[in-house]
Amino acid sequence: MPISPVLASYSDLAYGTALVLYLFAMVLHFIEYAAARVPATALVTTVATDSDGSVATLVSPSSVPPRATAARIGRCAVALTGLAALVHAASLALRGAAIGRVPWANMYEFISALCFVAVAGWLVMLYRQRCTATALPRLGGFVLLPVVVLMFLGGTVLYAQAAPLIPQLNSYWITIHVSAAITATGIFLVSGVASLLYLLATRTGSRLGSRLPDTAILDRVAYRTAVVALPVWTFAIITGAIWAEAAWGRYWGWDPKETCALVAWVVYAGYLHARATAGWRGPGAAWINVAGFGVMLFNLFFINIVIAGFHSYAGI
Repeated sequence: MPISPVLASYSDLAYGTALVLYLFAMVLHFIEYAAARVPATALVTTVATDSDGSVATLVSPSSVPPRATAARIGRCAVALTGLAALVHAASLALRGAAIGRVPWANMYEFISALCFVAVAGWLVMLYRQRCTATALPRLGGFVLLPVVVLMFLGGTVLYAQAAPLIPQLNSYWITIHVSAAITATGIFLVSGVASLLYLLATRTGSRLGSRLPDTAILDRVAYRTAVVALPVWTFAIITGAIWAEAAWGRYWGWDPKETCALVAWVVYAGYLHARATAGWRGPGAAWINVAGFGVMLFNLFFINIVIAGFHSYAGI
């Protein structure tokens, strides 16, 4: 199928627009985060002299942003995030239409897709939990921060021109296997961010941690997202093995990417086990979850870019 340069350019434009919208939404989320925690005792004392010469002490609320204002800012940030996700989805759809294939065959496309999954998963969580009026949306800025960074890297140093599939990837398994890997990685991103914030919130005397939601909320977000993502990652590994047998004549060859994917699976399985074990529940389990996402990032960048193997399809 011939490539459509017009659709490809529209896709790139939508990608850049989504990145800018995510950036503005992230800023609004951080404004909400900074304004949300208003001490109840934040009062200003002034001294005034009455007409009869007596001195009166007046106590009034200090000029800090009210909670209602922070909540409105949070709702605007969530709405802007939803708009950005729609533009982002349009970018992926236009990319696929321009090249006549699934839009996740190189690192630029893979990162774009996983960031969309992360944002979509976050919005679904907010909707299901009906948490737009609670502390949970204050995490939005921290979820969008890695999304903005990844999309910036994807649109600059990792960008790849629209092109047909290379022969090694021209298989229906790219739709099944890679989409599962993208979905799991995007959800693991949310889980990793929640565990990092959990560890920050448990630090005694941390000013940043004191503004976060309750540690029970952070722990629940990290655990529930990991519970969803691990079976999807398991499916990705299984379908990858099936595709490897069809392409290379073996199910498993200890290729660097295969090995790293298995290590990530073991770490996340360890996290879910630790989370269910009384002795490890809490910071210990959170550190394992953070380590799991570190392995995922290592697999995404170092294995794809630095180490040569059967899966060297970064497109850069």
